[in-house]
Amino acid sequence: MSAVRTTCPYCGVGCGIAAMPEGERAVRIAGDQAHPANRGRLCSKGTHLGETVGLGGRLLHPQVRGRNVRWDRALDLVARTFARTIAEHGPDSVAFYVSGQLLTEDYYVANKLMKGFIGSANIDTNSRLCMSSAVAAHVRAFGEDVVPTCYDDIDEAELILLVGSNTAWCHPIVWQRIEAAREKRGARLVVIDPRRTETAERADLRLAIRPGSDIALFNGLLAEMMRLGVADADFLERHVEVPEGFWAQVSAEGSLDRVSQTCDLSVSQLCSLFALFAAHPKTVTLFSQGANQSVQGTDNGNAIINLHLATGRIGRPGMGPFSITGQPNAMGGREVGGLATSLAAHMGFSPEEIDRVRRFWSAPSMPASPGLKAVDMFEAMHSGRIRALWVMATNPAVSMPDAGRVREALARCPFVVTSDVMADTDTGRFAHVRLPALAWGEKDGTVTNSERLISRQRPIFAPPGEAKPDWWIVSEVGRRMGFHEAFDYRSPAAIFSEHARLTAFENDGGRKLDLRDWVGRDYDGMEPHRWGGDRPFADLSFPTPSRRARLVAVAQRPLEAGGDFPIILNSGRYRDQWHTMTRTGLSPRLSQHRREPLIEMHPADAEEWGIADGDIAAVETARGRTLFRAALHEGQRRGETFVPIHWTDVTAGGGRTGLLPPAAVDPVSGQPGFKATRARISRVDPAWRGFLVTRDETPAPSCLWWARVRVAGGWLYELAGTGDALAETANLIAAGQRAEAIDAHRGSTRIAVLDGEGRVRCALYASRSGDLPPRDWIIAQLQAAEPSTPIALLAGRPAVPPPDRGPIVCACFDLGMKTILSAIARQRLTSVQAVGAAIGAGTNCGSCRPALARLLEPAEENRHVAG
Repeated sequence: MSAVRTTCPYCGVGCGIAAMPEGERAVRIAGDQAHPANRGRLCSKGTHLGETVGLGGRLLHPQVRGRNVRWDRALDLVARTFARTIAEHGPDSVAFYVSGQLLTEDYYVANKLMKGFIGSANIDTNSRLCMSSAVAAHVRAFGEDVVPTCYDDIDEAELILLVGSNTAWCHPIVWQRIEAAREKRGARLVVIDPRRTETAERADLRLAIRPGSDIALFNGLLAEMMRLGVADADFLERHVEVPEGFWAQVSAEGSLDRVSQTCDLSVSQLCSLFALFAAHPKTVTLFSQGANQSVQGTDNGNAIINLHLATGRIGRPGMGPFSITGQPNAMGGREVGGLATSLAAHMGFSPEEIDRVRRFWSAPSMPASPGLKAVDMFEAMHSGRIRALWVMATNPAVSMPDAGRVREALARCPFVVTSDVMADTDTGRFAHVRLPALAWGEKDGTVTNSERLISRQRPIFAPPGEAKPDWWIVSEVGRRMGFHEAFDYRSPAAIFSEHARLTAFENDGGRKLDLRDWVGRDYDGMEPHRWGGDRPFADLSFPTPSRRARLVAVAQRPLEAGGDFPIILNSGRYRDQWHTMTRTGLSPRLSQHRREPLIEMHPADAEEWGIADGDIAAVETARGRTLFRAALHEGQRRGETFVPIHWTDVTAGGGRTGLLPPAAVDPVSGQPGFKATRARISRVDPAWRGFLVTRDETPAPSCLWWARVRVAGGWLYELAGTGDALAETANLIAAGQRAEAIDAHRGSTRIAVLDGEGRVRCALYASRSGDLPPRDWIIAQLQAAEPSTPIALLAGRPAVPPPDRGPIVCACFDLGMKTILSAIARQRLTSVQAVGAAIGAGTNCGSCRPALARLLEPAEENRHVAG
């Protein structure tokens, strides 16, 4: 059997995968050498996709109020209830909330049903939370949501600016291109980020900017380019509209001292940035969530685009602004109108565009204006204006800001439908109807990555249980609502062809998105192709009425003061996890890097707040409160902290980041400002701390704090409680042969439960002092070839302890820090490349290379001292 060529379901890089099925639900994963986005390379998440394709926890049958029903009954109920709600309360009383996890064909059908046939624009996507500010910036500057660059521009750049992106962790394959550009051609790297991330540590220049001061920095950079004569007057004259007063504003805001003070950067740092930008015309500026997830996210994007337009650094190889998206099909959703603020095929809500889409679809009921953006949508639900909601492939009860209020809204909504892969999600718990959708590995369709590259996602496995494609589910509901002919689709190929025809319909070149060449072509054999070409603005013609791009005047807002909440709380991703871990959380390998949600804080701040490394810390904002384990990190700016977004009520009793941010949004895009939430932090003193290793998933613990991750052979639960450890963990202990060692005086509890063959079924370790054995050997006993003795299990170690690998650094090859340091010392390794050649670390996805470089630094320093 030949490998199935498909596409990775994680980030917007859009890597090609060669998947070789090996049994009913097993697959061997490799990078697709022929795919232009990754050329055979994969990050740790893509590499370990094979660990995530099992059916554990899957939703496999339609359910109404928690009971399995036939598809006909579930679909009839959804169609009937939506139709009745519309008849009684109007089309704007219903809404769809969709996802960048959908394929383009799924997105297209959902958008068509809502906007063309229900007659409301109340369909929005979780992409609103990650890249809608970039969309709005593109539309303001270019007239259309067009990314003007491609990955090849990174390969050719002389200078790369990373703005608000921990690229080495979040887009590792892009990071490999950046590394290659530096190694092969000496490209310079500037990282603009408040945190000293693994990415920032490898920069030629790192600017630890004050959160929220991006506009001041880029206006200052633009002002300096004008003073130095780097701005391209001829390009501006021929190809750019400049608003009145633009240069006066930039000049007034761009003084060196003012920028230095606002951004909390030294004058010398700013001068270094200015000199690098002036000296390197081939500049690519990659910006991501640190810029987008701001209440000035759209202005941040336009400040970056202004800089490239004013200097003529766009439309040519090796230069341009580049928004790198977070989800695999955020771009595809933008193309087909998945955002409430656009129609399909990059059209807006002008009367001409509404009429054009109406005629193409033969639509009976088009909305006259944009719909509710995500935050407004859930607020309308909370107030009773939206009375029926369909959530597809996303988990807003976790991911939305002010998630507590979102949950209140879901609880109040008279009718909630979810289409999902997993049986138990935080949002699914509010659903009246749950519909089983196909997962990655079963889906058939297309996705578009960050550089406008359309790729096929092809099925590897047959649909499990009664799971169905999302496009089929939506089409069936549309047919049952009376729109038979419009939703009579028989395949994703038919949907893609209709989408392609719509992009070309009455498009005389006014829109860059035009897929007419793909109408009627071989869908099954489709190769990756980039719409708009490598650089859609190579002809220097922009999709505006004047055919010129636009500079957009943007001004730095005053930064918010602390008040009762003096700490700035930042949030983001961990290297090996994805969104709410419904997929990556199934992989033991991916769970080794970070096994629990941590709050990272500067050691000096921690000392001031009375918090030690490993303590439980309460994080409180005006919207909510949750608990994290404290981790001290000098890479944090003073007065700022960082938390991950991944843990949910299903996976933790704390670490619920979504509860904390307010629902403050960018006024243009509606994107929430996740990156600068005001908070206060205090130490929590549990009576005991512990952990449980178990073969079986347990009920949610009832203790003060818990977090779980998948490990080889079972689960690891980290625990802390306020009362008696034995009483608070009684519901976690499996039945079986039991060995225990309980010392009430010292507050130590150790219990091991064995099965009939003497193998570990579960083991609990709790201590009042917090003194606990290492986890790894105990975890290994879940799958050990030989049974362990009860004495060894209660001791938490064998008679002859195994080598301590240390914390996992390289997830791809399962290599710990101590293993790597030993190899460095023993073999006298002096470079990341040498480490890779010796033990493999860093040779696959490359996301651990910054960490490897950091491990090499002490050895290098010691050699210099010895010399």
